Amino acid sequence: MDSTDLAFFAAVVDEGGVTAAARRLNCVQSNVTARIRALEATLGVQLFRRNGRGVVPTQAAEVLLPHARQVADALRAARASLDDLLNPGQPAGRLLIGSMETVAAVRLPPVLAAYHRDFPAVELGLRTGASRPLLMELLAGQLDAALVGGPVDHPALVVADLGVERMIAVTAAGADWQTLLARPQAAVLCFRSGCAYRERLEGLLVHLGATQVRMQEFGTLEGIIGGVSAGIGLSLLPEAAVERSPLRPLLALHPVPEPWTMAPTQLVYRRDALVTAALRRFIEYARLGWATIAGQ
Repeated sequence: MDSTDLAFFAAVVDEGGVTAAARRLNCVQSNVTARIRALEATLGVQLFRRNGRGVVPTQAAEVLLPHARQVADALRAARASLDDLLNPGQPAGRLLIGSMETVAAVRLPPVLAAYHRDFPAVELGLRTGASRPLLMELLAGQLDAALVGGPVDHPALVVADLGVERMIAVTAAGADWQTLLARPQAAVLCFRSGCAYRERLEGLLVHLGATQVRMQEFGTLEGIIGGVSAGIGLSLLPEAAVERSPLRPLLALHPVPEPWTMAPTQLVYRRDALVTAALRRFIEYARLGWATIAGQ
């Protein structure tokens, strides 16, 4: 058993199959399969069971997984420490950032462009998702940092404030959001469960007594804005995201009452993680980028 076997094993668990793991690891499927079989032979246990959609970890795999992640974290930290020592002031290595869909669409593009321009040696990756799943991935060691909806309070995480989004109710042009909510089976468009903005929206609906609405889940910001502009329903979104949409002329924006007006965005990372030069500079660029956009 070696660290490469464990890394391949963790990739198969994370991706839910050998094909997806091979794509992530940039190698052929047969190499992944051979590594998993070698690891199973060494340990004397079966790590995966096949089903119609891929592979499912066995109980032995569940026991092994946190140890495999610890090994991967230690190796990544060792490589990062050496990179920082040998190339002071020149971040390098792999950096995987998680982000809410809206932040990735509105706030991050100029940040990522500037970061890549200034630090081309960093292998920068971005994974989008809802705040709660991103926090779980971060705690599991699958992300280096994440931009999520706050407030976040967890003893294992360091939290840095980035900025605040002004939230507005969004409807098709000419519609009134409270009138729409008063209709039987009114439709509300939102992200999947675990999204900080969805939780804020659900709280607002309870406050307004709108308990008979239909929550329609969309996977992307563009999907939600498109559905709203088509008159399917209404949503609660950051004003900055809506104002930058090409569908803005088809939308109406409505103020919402406190405390649902302002939504903080925070950058979080694990307290026990090594803050590499790559991560440190990303935090700096994220803060600067937010401030620059907010000042425009």
